[in-house]
Amino acid sequence: MKDKQSKGAANLQANYKINTGHTAIPKTYKLYIGGAFPRTESGRYLKMKNKKDNSILNISHGSKKDFKAAAAAARSALGGWAKRTPYNRAQITYRIAEMLEGRKMQFVAELEAAGVSKNEAQKDVEAAIDLLVYYTGWADKFQQIYSTVNPVSEPYFNFSTGVPVGVVSVIAPKESGLWGFLAAFIPAFVGGNTVIVLAEEKFSACAISFAEVLNSSDVPGGTINIITGKRKELLAPFTTHMEVNSVILYTEDKTEIIAVQESAAVNVKRTSIRHFADEKQSPYLIFETLETKTTWHPMGGSDGGGAKY
Repeated sequence: MKDKQSKGAANLQANYKINTGHTAIPKTYKLYIGGAFPRTESGRYLKMKNKKDNSILNISHGSKKDFKAAAAAARSALGGWAKRTPYNRAQITYRIAEMLEGRKMQFVAELEAAGVSKNEAQKDVEAAIDLLVYYTGWADKFQQIYSTVNPVSEPYFNFSTGVPVGVVSVIAPKESGLWGFLAAFIPAFVGGNTVIVLAEEKFSACAISFAEVLNSSDVPGGTINIITGKRKELLAPFTTHMEVNSVILYTEDKTEIIAVQESAAVNVKRTSIRHFADEKQSPYLIFETLETKTTWHPMGGSDGGGAKY
């Protein structure tokens, strides 16, 4: 009986011998819209090449229709995200930092594939994690700086607080890497806005890998949407779509600046033109995507005759 079992086991091993010559599976980097990873509706893809000019992966070539889907997802998610407590937004931002820390070496490798030296890639990824922790700390504190109690002549309490401007479209800097990519939109996200980000083509793989981090970090679907593609083609929908309330553009190109400002004027979008060379971490970047809400509340009191009002 034992001989039969041994013979049967030997035959099983022979029939299902493990193949040690593993074939690598090339990854197709999709878009990140509404908490999902859809393929671009255009069916187009961009080839990312290494230093030897060999194609190493495919990047989705997003379109105007993809942006329209992202704008709808961002608008749908806005109400829920804006109502989250600042403390809860801080918890979620910190969770993103935790998950990114666990995949640090993957991002270093992807930055290296994009032409960044290993040493600079490591510094960039670590700085990106630190940036998330920095804005975690400010998530439930910036209102103390922004909000005011205003003196008025009438018998009222008068308070001004910051509220999210709404859906923010962000065109990431060309020199972004991972730190610059996150610095472009995390302040708006922490402030309660929903965002649609156009990743720089060179660093698209890194941007979509970060979307995978978001997808496992308790981030509600639609609050952060990431599109990859050609900057020249997507600049117009990012700045003209009527669901967008504010535009953040990183550029040194005066032609781009004029075009964006003219497009944003159609529905009076707030525009913020930034320069990557001047980029820094600051709570005041959160304020750029807030509007001021002022509340009047009557004081208790009495007139000269003793009547309450």
